[in-house]
Amino acid sequence: MYKFPFELDDFQKEACECISNKKSVVVCAPTGAGKTVIAQHAIHCALKEGKKVFYTTPLKALSNQKFNDFSEKYGADKVGLLTGDTSHNRGAQIVVMTTEVFRNMLYGTNFGSVTDNLRDVGYVILDEVHYMNDEQRGTVWEESIIYCPTNVQIIALSATVANADKLTDWINTVHSKTELINTDFRPVPLRYFYFDSSQPNTILPLLTPNGTLNKKIKPEKKQFKRGKVVQKKSVVKDVVRCLHEKDMLPAIYFTFSRKKCDEQMERCAELCLVTKQEQEQIREIIDEYIAENYYLYKNKHIEYLLQGVASHHAGLLPGWKVLVEKLFQKGLIKVVFATETLAAGINMPARSTVISSISKRTDSGHRILTPSEFLQMSGRAGRRGMDEVGYVTIIGSAFQTPEEVAELVLSPANDLESKFSPSYSMVLNLLQRFSLEEAKELVLKSFGYFSSNSRIEPLLMLKEFNQEKIDECNSFTCWCKRTNEDILEYNKIRDLYVQNRKTLKVIQKQEKKKNRPLSPEVIEFSNKTKELLNKMHSFECDTCKLFKKHMKSIDVLIRYMQKQKALDKEIEKQKDIFWNKFLAHRAVLLDYGYIKEDYPTEEGITISQLRSENELFLARIIFSGVLENLTPAELASVVCAITTEDMRADLYSQLPLSPTVRKTLNKIKDIKRDLDKKQKNHDVEDPMYVNGFYSPLIEMWVNGAEWESIIDEVDMGEGDVVRSFKRVVDVLRQFCTISNIPEALVFTAREAIEMIQRSPIDID
Repeated sequence: MYKFPFELDDFQKEACECISNKKSVVVCAPTGAGKTVIAQHAIHCALKEGKKVFYTTPLKALSNQKFNDFSEKYGADKVGLLTGDTSHNRGAQIVVMTTEVFRNMLYGTNFGSVTDNLRDVGYVILDEVHYMNDEQRGTVWEESIIYCPTNVQIIALSATVANADKLTDWINTVHSKTELINTDFRPVPLRYFYFDSSQPNTILPLLTPNGTLNKKIKPEKKQFKRGKVVQKKSVVKDVVRCLHEKDMLPAIYFTFSRKKCDEQMERCAELCLVTKQEQEQIREIIDEYIAENYYLYKNKHIEYLLQGVASHHAGLLPGWKVLVEKLFQKGLIKVVFATETLAAGINMPARSTVISSISKRTDSGHRILTPSEFLQMSGRAGRRGMDEVGYVTIIGSAFQTPEEVAELVLSPANDLESKFSPSYSMVLNLLQRFSLEEAKELVLKSFGYFSSNSRIEPLLMLKEFNQEKIDECNSFTCWCKRTNEDILEYNKIRDLYVQNRKTLKVIQKQEKKKNRPLSPEVIEFSNKTKELLNKMHSFECDTCKLFKKHMKSIDVLIRYMQKQKALDKEIEKQKDIFWNKFLAHRAVLLDYGYIKEDYPTEEGITISQLRSENELFLARIIFSGVLENLTPAELASVVCAITTEDMRADLYSQLPLSPTVRKTLNKIKDIKRDLDKKQKNHDVEDPMYVNGFYSPLIEMWVNGAEWESIIDEVDMGEGDVVRSFKRVVDVLRQFCTISNIPEALVFTAREAIEMIQRSPIDID
């Protein structure tokens, strides 16, 4: 085993031994426990054996960070980088890449053949495997594991999840012999505190030594204004002051609103958390950084950095966030106010984390944080080799009780759930290499299918409960041996009689008022009503005291029988949900003629090489020819509209679309309507967007506008604008690499990329 210059923890030793013994491993450990050491051992094994090792991460920023770390450690010549927009030293022994790139290599499409892609690869390190929980991209991890050749060792590194054993069993089934190394050991233990606004000069331990809630903590009192509950005034300055006085900084202060991040940073700037000497160091680093990134020269947040505070969220420029991370890692920023995205893998360890609330707003309203979300954020506290203890402070709020906070802190991590979902690209890629039956085998190898028993379990429990109710209702015995059908027949006659009698009385009253004799029709109706009465009297139910009780029992029985029928249908659907989705996508492709005899046509192969929210929508747009004859600026503008998700209704751009772009988008809306109809016919729900919010901005940018003039036109975070432009670059790059794209369109796409990729867009 490779000798490290420090003593390894037991779980690290165990994992390294498994790797040396040629076994795949799943390492499940808390954030900051030292999983990177295990990855380094696999890298050393590869270097020693003359093999290649792939290191995959979920984020481009994380891939860049690992590339820089490994280049420094192993030498720049030994390390390569592959992301959606970067290819550097691809033939190196250690190649860092995003997980999407690795998955694409396994498909053997625009990255060359699978054999060539994986020649001499002995190890694949899948960092942050818990991203399988990610709603949009979780499928990528499952595909990577399913298609990874069995002679390649998998080193899967994950944060704490409850069902790591199930994940390991699944990898054992679909790949090769895999060992689970599961630990809750934290080299830097955490201590939990609570900030009670009624005691603003201190923070209180959340739990007693025996793990119960500290009785000194009082719940926050709700304040009312015009009958509505309102949050108390901001306590952020009090909290930061307490942490500063108790030597618990630097801290990451998590809040769930970008606006609040900036507001809280501004409030705390008055505290000035750095010394004069540290201020000089900050100024020196800022000056040096801005000399290379001149577009940050007028950034209004510079003055706050000099006070030792910063904000970090998706609305900020990537280049600015890099500067914040650099200063924080050097210990010069004392508090970073961040949204939860900072908890996802970026290396910014702190002594403390502060969690402003244990609930957050989602598209479907407010909800309490999941235990895994809380663990991910709180796990950022405590720097190995620097702190003996990490501190986690939760802010008291009128919208949460101290008991709820304690319950969340003591809760175990959530299960890892499969987000496996077949797409058009997946269908076409599998059918390129496998028969329909073989493709089914692969789809049924998914972790989602493997763990479907646990997903169906709650439905089966509900079915069992329903069955108990049905049996209970069926146990009602009629003393005169009448069946449920007889009772329902009697009840039907009874209801009809009551209804007819009411109607007859109304008619008789009206006729009497008008001094008219009853018509033959009314007399006939009266006779029929009497017949119904006689029929009623023929049933024992008419005089039975238990009738109402029996009827209620039958009503309940019918209701539960209907529930049971719907449940059976849902259980059947859930059992084959993944294969049915696969077949639904295949059906749409068959309708358009992109599959013939279960093999992709030439156009189908083009679709298989695309990566987007809905590959078929993008392909239909390309095949329609509407993108041809556009200028680079117009092409970027149109692509921007089809890659921008639907945003809040109150956000709209006052900038007009150029006439050509507007006409092109109208044609694309027709394509969308046609595909929408086909998707509905086959129960496919892949999203399609035509949203021109950012389109005028990118058109201005490609035509040479300055960054400041772009930002002045729209009330959005600079980071949001950058992200929308980067998505355009990603799609335009695909135009340049996939097959069957008109040469003129490729040329225009290349021109557009060149014009988009200038500061600050070209900074990761």
